[in-house]
Amino acid sequence: MPEPVVSVVIPLYNARDVIQETIESVFAQTYHEYEIVVIDDGSTDGSGDELRLYGDRIRYIQQPNGGVAQARNRGIAAAHGRYIALLDHDDLWAPDKLAKQVEVLDTQPAVGMVVTDVAHL
Repeated sequence: MPEPVVSVVIPLYNARDVIQETIESVFAQTYHEYEIVVIDDGSTDGSGDELRLYGDRIRYIQQPNGGVAQARNRGIAAAHGRYIALLDHDDLWAPDKLAKQVEVLDTQPAVGMVVTDVAHL
């Protein structure tokens, strides 16, 4: 399988009730050249059990609790993509988010980072 263009890095801590919906929002993307790297930062609520159903569709890495920054950094270090997309364990993406961001990054070489607005629903 070719290297992914985007690595979606999700730090996870005690989010059993929301992590599936977050991951499903990545699977719903119109852009498909990505990998998902979930870093479980010492969850104690069985969050990791919710991820077993995804099998090899995600990469799951466990570590002792060190905080969200440490978990993100570990995910970035494990990433294979050309671009990194950070996603919190309780956030959702619009289906065209990655497509729009990759288009900007690919067509405008002077741009080094793309950020989006947030909608609180």
